[in-house]
Parts: sequence; C-alpha cells; structure tokens
Amino acid sequence: MNIRELSSVIGISKEGVAIKDSKAIIPIMDGLVYEAVFSEDERKKALLLLIKELAKAFGAFPASIQDLYEEMGRNYPGFTVPAINIRGLTYDVARAVFRKAIEKKVGAFIFEIARSEIGYTKQRPLEYSAVVLAAAVREGFKGPVFIQGDHFQLVRKNYMSDPAAETGYVKGLIQEAIEAEFYNIDIDSSTLVDLEKATIKEQQRPNFEKTAELAADIRSIQPKGIEISVGGEIGEIGGKNSNPDELKAYLDGFKEAFKAGKGLSKLSVQTGTSHGGVVLPDGTLAKVKIDFETLRLLSDLARREYGLSGAVQHGASTLPEDAFNMFPETGTSEVHLATGFQNIIFDSKHLPGSFRDEVYDYIRKEFSKEHKEGQTEEQFIYSTRKKGFGAIKKKWWDLSPGIKDPIMKELEAKFLLLFEKLKVTNTTDIVNRTVKPLMIKKEINTDLLDLS
Repeated sequence: MNIRELSSVIGISKEGVAIKDSKAIIPIMDGLVYEAVFSEDERKKALLLLIKELAKAFGAFPASIQDLYEEMGRNYPGFTVPAINIRGLTYDVARAVFRKAIEKKVGAFIFEIARSEIGYTKQRPLEYSAVVLAAAVREGFKGPVFIQGDHFQLVRKNYMSDPAAETGYVKGLIQEAIEAEFYNIDIDSSTLVDLEKATIKEQQRPNFEKTAELAADIRSIQPKGIEISVGGEIGEIGGKNSNPDELKAYLDGFKEAFKAGKGLSKLSVQTGTSHGGVVLPDGTLAKVKIDFETLRLLSDLARREYGLSGAVQHGASTLPEDAFNMFPETGTSEVHLATGFQNIIFDSKHLPGSFRDEVYDYIRKEFSKEHKEGQTEEQFIYSTRKKGFGAIKKKWWDLSPGIKDPIMKELEAKFLLLFEKLKVTNTTDIVNRTVKPLMIKKEINTDLLDLS
C-alpha cells in the first residue's frame, strides 16, 4: 500500500486524527499495518502511532478493565475473562478473535503479551497494541480493547545478582507498556518468594513488597483519568498449589506496604497447571488435574475479604475442552491462554510441511543449547518452537491467504468454544456500562509519514 492513499480518507491536525470515510479505512488497514510492522526505527513508530490514533477515531480504544473488575469484586457476574497471548501471525489471529467477539457480543476479553514473549516474538509493546487495534478496525469492532502486560516478571537469577538492575528493567518495561497504552499490567514477583523463611508472611515479604513498589510506580505514571488494572501473583506457575494462608499473607502485606491509591484488581494463583503443558517423550501432552476447589476457595476469599475480582488461572490453554466451563463455575475472574493457540498454528494440516521444517531447523540451529539432557527430540521441539515466531516473523506474515485463512478458521472454532465455556458471550453490555471511553491522544511525527 502506498501511504499516500491515506490522505484522501483521513485528516491529521493538532487536535488529532480524523477519519473522513470509515468504510474506506477498513480495507487500507491490511497494507498499513504490514508497512508499519516491517518499517524501521522512527518511521515504524510514527506508523504504529498513526494506526492507534486511527483506531481511536474509528471507535476501538485501549482501556483498563479496572472498573469491570471492581464490579466483579462486588457481585461476581458468572463469567471468566479470557486473556489471550498471541505469539505469531498477530494481526490475523487478532482478527479471528474480533470476528468471534462481534458475532457472540463478547466485550470481556483481553489481549496480552508476557515479558518473555516480547523478546522471542520480537513484538515490542507499541507494535503489539497497534497490531491488535488494527485488527479491531479491520473487523469493524468498536468499544474498549483491553491490552495487558502479562508476567511482567522479576527473573530470580537476575534479581539475586543485581536487584536494582532487574527492578529497573521491569520499571522500564512498565513505562514502555503504559506509553503503548497497555492499561492492564500483571506484576509477577512470585519468583522472589523465600520458602526458607519461618513464617508464610516472611516467605511472601519480598513478593508483596516488590509488587507494592512496582504498583506504586504504575500509579505514578498512569495517564490522568486512567486507573490501570494491576494484578499480583502468589504462587509461581509450575510450583506447589496456593493456599488461603499464602493469599492472606500476601494481600495483607501488600496492603501494609502500598500507599499509592487503588491496589490490586486480581491475584494469580497456582492450582496444578504449568505454562505450555507437560509434554511427554512422544511429544503429546500429559493430562493435568487442576485443583478447581482451590480456585473456588481463593476466588471467594479474594472477593469477600479484599474486594478483588477473584483469582486468576495461568497456563490453561492446553487443558481438555471439558475443563473450561469449571472456571466460571468456581468464580475464577480471569484465565490466561497462550500455548494452545500456538499449537493449533504449528500442528495445522494447512501449514506446509516445508515451512514447518524450516522453522524447526532454525530452532535446532539457534537453540541447541536449550536441548536438556534426557529430553527427546519431540520434547525439545515442543518446548522451544514458540521461539520460531520472532526471527522469521516476516515469513510468517507472508504466508498466502490460502494457508492462513483455514488456520484462522481452526482458531475461530477454538475462540468460539472458549467464549462459550467461559460464559463471556453477551458481555458487551456490562463492559460498556462499567468501562467508560477515555481517549489519550498521542503525538505523531507526520514528517515521517509522507502523506502529501
């Protein structure tokens, strides 16, 4: 697409971006987002900002889920919000999500990306938010779009080596994400829990104190009028199951340490899952028994005594389909979903075998040091293939519609199932009632756009 085509359908002034022809802007989005993602440096930034401002003018705007979660804390509405991580083919996958959301009147859903994913998928926050909003425009979605920083995590090894540097890195990432209009941030300092301490509160102390510090940083830089939704975490995913004493110790300690306004809106807990699932030697996934009673107990406790929306479940996308209806039944407020969507893409019969082999060959070459002793080839590939999205991102985007479209149909079926099982169909009304639109305008360097 020639960027100059835009000049006939939009206007840019000091007051912001105006759309002269809403219908005309939709088909232009495909070329515009492609050019933005694969441009360089400052021009890339200008194009991504333009996309975001166009989306706001169109009616799709970045938003915080805080007010909805406060409503959940007062009166649980019977649904669990899906938080969807997209690692590859982000524009196409987000479009598939929006298609099903429009069809089923889903308003309560989140797009997210984790600290680790930002690196290996090569999607900085501004790119991720702009691509998601471009997909919203392309599908005609209007309303709040919830974009979340997932697992903004303090890496234990890094922290123990240099606490100030690791904390500074996460604070920098938070600032970058908020500037990109991620108005939902999950802080994960559960990695710092010290189980050698004598009491549960002392075990959780480094966790709740660091969460309080980072949450205060969020409150100090959030835009005026935006109350960012902040999440905490008490049990590192893949470890032992969380319990009420840990929840109370963490939330009571956080309340003592945090004095910067509204606190947490939700709390991630461990109930038996692991990120990516547990892969067996033949490459298939082991069946995981999730502790739904723990989810019920902790969600109820978090709402009743602390006013949070409830407990959050991570690592759930590889669970069997018949498990998902249990999340709303146990009062879970949010569930994080990632690897299952990646698996649909990689395992689809529509993905050419030659392309899949190219990705796997790249992984074998670049990540051979991650092949753990005792790991089969199948286990190694499964655990590392997520890293095959970033370095060859353009090749993924350049796959033909004949390949991508049927894969997106498979994903649409999965999104439909999840929306129905999690009971978020027909949630546009409650979202529009609780989440008020507030557009934060961003300045664009128009000299880099060449719209003349």
